[in-house]
Amino acid sequence: MEFIITAVSLLFLFANVVEVHAGNFDVTKYGAKDGANADISQALMSAWKEACQSTSPSTVVVPKGTYLLNEVIIEGPCRAPIGIRVEGTLKAPADPSQFKGDGWLTLNHIDQFTLDGAGTFDGQGATAWARNDCGNNPQCHKSPMNLRFNFITNAVVRDVTSLDSKNFHVNVLGCKNLSFQHFTVTAAETSINTDGIHIGRSDGINITDTNIKTGDDCVSIGDGSRNINIQRVNCGPGHGISVGSLGRYPNEEPVVGITVRNCTLTNTMNGVRVKTWPASPAPGTASEMHFEDIIMTNVGNPILIDQEYCPYNQCTLKVPSLVKISNVSFKNIRGTSSSQLVVKLVCSKSTPCQNVEVGDIDLTYSGPGGPATTLCSNIKPTFTGKQNPPACVNSAQSS
Repeated sequence: MEFIITAVSLLFLFANVVEVHAGNFDVTKYGAKDGANADISQALMSAWKEACQSTSPSTVVVPKGTYLLNEVIIEGPCRAPIGIRVEGTLKAPADPSQFKGDGWLTLNHIDQFTLDGAGTFDGQGATAWARNDCGNNPQCHKSPMNLRFNFITNAVVRDVTSLDSKNFHVNVLGCKNLSFQHFTVTAAETSINTDGIHIGRSDGINITDTNIKTGDDCVSIGDGSRNINIQRVNCGPGHGISVGSLGRYPNEEPVVGITVRNCTLTNTMNGVRVKTWPASPAPGTASEMHFEDIIMTNVGNPILIDQEYCPYNQCTLKVPSLVKISNVSFKNIRGTSSSQLVVKLVCSKSTPCQNVEVGDIDLTYSGPGGPATTLCSNIKPTFTGKQNPPACVNSAQSS
């Protein structure tokens, strides 16, 4: 009887082990080979296809090693929760002309998805940065982004690294309940248009405990973004954490509910900012935006509302922005500025900002030109707590 019980127990244990391993779809079992010149695109697609049809939770695994991955589009929906675990390094083709679309790894219409592992997505973007003239050439060829998440729901991205993307590192579109945890973005300060994480028309996006070093915005938030939570993010170098730019295109959707808290910005071009274009083709709104408990170290323009955002002189400053900004707070922001102007709140003449609170600000500047200054226009903010420097002194504060 004891032997029978032991045998049954072993069979039960073996069945469980088989079930656990059956949930892993290792790309090397589908023909992927370690080596920077060995393309694993087909192996990844084959593993995903089988995993996606599984009725139990499954994970596509890219083991340790270095692999070439060409342009890939991963499609859902799948029959059960699914993930991709990247333990090695995936390298994109260095030549941007090898891409047909605007994404390297694109994931579409997947629910209950996890992307994790300690691996790296290396976009090999230096060649694309040298060719990038999109700032002043509307007809430019768009380089691919490292990771595109389109209509992904109830998902987590954690512990992976995006390196040297040719364009944005991450683009989030039409997603709901998507979290980035312990995520890393790395690119040269001179890299062009390499936003760390760009969010548009998505609801419930969380970015926590993340490090972003890049050549553009660490996080940029576009129209239609709702309930965005950014906490414990280290940003720099880069252009800061930005809402916008907004108001450039017709039919933009409202931005509502942005929280940026407990973040550190170091050697960035800007701090926390809201930016809208003048001469908006249609009215828009951005509201309930709160920036709190933020440390700035050698940051240019630490606190900024700019409704005259007009890079490369692509707009008409004489026509004011039609984006209405309201219910905004900047609280407990402290540190050092690399620019003399540390608080700049320039709102629209046609739709002045409303219900803006500035509280407990302690920002110092030690460069040429004298002490730190502030500027306010078309706004009457509420001040609470400490104000160093005194804000909106001798500024136009029309309502």
